[in-house]
Order: sequence, then structure tokens, then C-alpha cells
Amino acid sequence: QVQLVESGGGLVQAGGSLRLSCAASGRAFSSDAMGWFRQPPGKEREFVAGISRSGGSTSYSNSVKGRFTISRDNAKNTVYLRMNSLKPEDRAVYSCAADPRAATTYVPTRSYAYDYWGQGTQVAVSS
Repeated sequence: QVQLVESGGGLVQAGGSLRLSCAASGRAFSSDAMGWFRQPPGKEREFVAGISRSGGSTSYSNSVKGRFTISRDNAKNTVYLRMNSLKPEDRAVYSCAADPRAATTYVPTRSYAYDYWGQGTQVAVSS
């Protein structure tokens, strides 16, 4: 059974930083492209960042580019999202997802490409 478990969320002041982690189990983690999505209160889920199977390719939404960094440690079956210079508008439930069909260097940005999802972790940013 595939399981993705996020951690690292919380409340932080504007301008602060957080690092989210997503631990995967139940399948070959290095075979999956991984993505982070978020859903702000009352809004649709949106793509935040993604990383290819090997980690050699990454993609970011325009709203987080330059502030967030996605990385992965295939030996630990974990993907990370480092979030710097947080803003109140970054408040959301952040979820990680796995795409087992992506080509080696491809980073999917659409939610329908991802088969497996975690439960999410809450991030709140005070102004």
C-alpha cells in the first residue's frame, strides 16, 4: 500500500521559513516524479513545485519561484519543500503527490498526473 506522509507544517511569521517533508513508503520512490500542491482556504488546489525522478529537473509556480526549493533524497524516500520569505498568501494545506508514470526528466504540473497523495499539512503565516 502506497503511503505519503507530510510533516513540518505550522504557524510562522511573515518573512519566516519552514521545511516540509514527505515520507513515502510502499513503492519504489525513485521511480516516481514528486510534486507539492497547496489548497488555500476556499480556493482550488494549485501546483507549487515538482521534481523529476532523479531530481535533475524541477518546476515551480510563478508565485513561489525564487522563495521555495524542492529537493528529494531517494535513499530516504523523502521529498522536501523548503519555503523561505513566507507571505500570508502562502497559507494553505500543503500536500505531496507521486506520479509513477512520468518520464525520467519530466516534471508534471497538473494534479491529474499524480496517482498518490498524502493527507496534507497545514501552513499558516501571520502578518
